[in-house]
Amino acid sequence: MPYLNITEVESAVTSLATAYPGLAELITLPEPSFEGRTAHALQIGAPAPIPKKCVMLIGGVHAREWGSCEVLVHFAADLLEAYRNGTGLGYGGSVFTADQVQHLLRRLDLVVYPLVNPDGRLYSQTVKSMWRKNRNPANAGGSPNPACIGVDLNRNYDFLFDFATAFDPHADPQVSADPCDEMVYCGPTAFSEPETRNVRWLLDQHPRTGWFVDVHSYAQDMLYNWGDDDNQSVDPDMNFRNHQFDGKRGLPGDLAYSEYIPKGDEDTARLLAEAFCQGVYGVRGVPYKPMTGFHLYPTSGTSDDYVYARHYTDPDRGKVLGFTVEWGNDAAHSPNPFHPPWAEMERIVLDVDAGLVQFCLAVT
Repeated sequence: MPYLNITEVESAVTSLATAYPGLAELITLPEPSFEGRTAHALQIGAPAPIPKKCVMLIGGVHAREWGSCEVLVHFAADLLEAYRNGTGLGYGGSVFTADQVQHLLRRLDLVVYPLVNPDGRLYSQTVKSMWRKNRNPANAGGSPNPACIGVDLNRNYDFLFDFATAFDPHADPQVSADPCDEMVYCGPTAFSEPETRNVRWLLDQHPRTGWFVDVHSYAQDMLYNWGDDDNQSVDPDMNFRNHQFDGKRGLPGDLAYSEYIPKGDEDTARLLAEAFCQGVYGVRGVPYKPMTGFHLYPTSGTSDDYVYARHYTDPDRGKVLGFTVEWGNDAAHSPNPFHPPWAEMERIVLDVDAGLVQFCLAVT
């Protein structure tokens, strides 16, 4: 089977909701994309007498990272089929029993949103394969340069959005205020884009969400908070809300700033990231690395940091640990590591889905 186009992704999501009544519920996202497309997510879980905690998983944010949608569609389909049939799941050497599958869906609700950026994916699959952003032309200012269309959705969340103020002048956060930056243009304001507002709405509608996973490529990593600087658990006043530290963030290993995270949160996040990597490795021995997002590169406006920051900006919101999967294979062995040959992508789907099952079991 080749990569799914946007119609096939949507069809897969709606078909799963139809095929598994009582286990899967279709969620219609409220805001259409710039080109008028309505997106859908699935809520998966066995009926329970009391509300359950929730794991939210999103994908298809960066248009060129084609396999992220397939990872989440197969993840949802595998769990639903195994639960209904009373069977286990086998991904190469990573095997999960029927009891584990039953336990997972009885203890947790899963919200699976496979295609956040349908306009961008369509453009990537039909016009320019390496396209990354959405397709909103509002900020192009009439420029004929096609690169000036669109926003990098994973820089459009409300976390240190004013990066020019937040970061040290010598830091190099992977974000840009230039609409003609084809890679990491953050948009004019946080949540300027309907796609990111849909993710925010989904979080607001599921206040019992405790864990959030954004599926991307490619680096073979499992990233956890934070992405703006090194972590520290000593000085709670040294945090992203404290303007005293503006202009000091983003330099590795310096003494001027590190982002505060309670030690219990960091320990839990690291253990869950390690569980994911163990699940991946068990399939066919592919090593993924658990690490903070900052150790990939410094960022602002990302989904994983936004979801974790919500609790600190508004204590009435529940705490959500944020993660980013960077699936992938060695660029030297693929003509395009963002959409490797389908035969290899099928193997990557098995790797990552085993990691996600292991992650969710570790959560329970």
